[in-house]
Amino acid sequence: MNQINRVAIVGGTHGNELTGVYLIKKFEEYPQLIQRSSFETLTLLANPQAFEKNRRYIDKDLNRCFLNQDLQNSSLSSYEDIRAKTINQILGPKGQSQVDIIVDLHSTTANMGLSIILDTQHPFMMQLAAYLCSINPLVKICCPQLDQESSFLRSLCKFGFVIEVGPVAQGVLNADLFQKTEQLIYIILDYLEAYNQGLILLNNSTFTLFEYVETIDYPRNQKGEIQAMIHPQLHFRDYESLNPGEPVFLTFDEKEIFYQGKSTYYPIFINEAAYYEKGIAMCLTKKQLIKV
Repeated sequence: MNQINRVAIVGGTHGNELTGVYLIKKFEEYPQLIQRSSFETLTLLANPQAFEKNRRYIDKDLNRCFLNQDLQNSSLSSYEDIRAKTINQILGPKGQSQVDIIVDLHSTTANMGLSIILDTQHPFMMQLAAYLCSINPLVKICCPQLDQESSFLRSLCKFGFVIEVGPVAQGVLNADLFQKTEQLIYIILDYLEAYNQGLILLNNSTFTLFEYVETIDYPRNQKGEIQAMIHPQLHFRDYESLNPGEPVFLTFDEKEIFYQGKSTYYPIFINEAAYYEKGIAMCLTKKQLIKV
């Protein structure tokens, strides 16, 4: 990573995730809060129509619309497909981005606390992750196993990542999480400023990385209807260990369904409201210690 010239902060990729939306509005009203001397900081409200209707999206999930083939497909005419093409013109084009870093602000109904979701384990991002964990031990770092092109908005540039905070209900502002997200953004911007000025000391440090393994769906019948709920012993236990034989689901007639895996994993996005339609009850991760 060379000099950082432009950083984009994006909110409202999902219109009912209000933390990001109102932080963007605050930064647009008080731009001095996010400007630093060595780079330009842009703001973007990603899905304004969905925000106006207090909905996650209008036609389809905007955060699944950024595959190159979709961005180049003129026949895709949903609101979110058109909006994705516009965002690609503003921040992209994908693969040749006009910005060096994208910080995409999200919130979740799951108990994710302050989470950073990366798409790369590039040394630059690992150093940033280690720094954030050292400043605030409550920060958790996640990374999907990407073996194919990403469809997420953050994939428009190489060093795009998500700040994911929760639990907070859809369409609701939570002042505590709003403030914690805001402070984390300032810490990130200050770090990038120090990086540009050559003030980052590359000391040996470690942090815990939660790497995606797989997703688990709810038990369903032949009609696709859910037949069980997240077990009370698992609910809100994001980032805590799930061991073989421990309860995962509870059916409506109060029968327990146990985890059948052979390894200990660490579930995240447990019972995320927006993932019911995606067939995801939780994401399993493995925990590893990263030395930077």
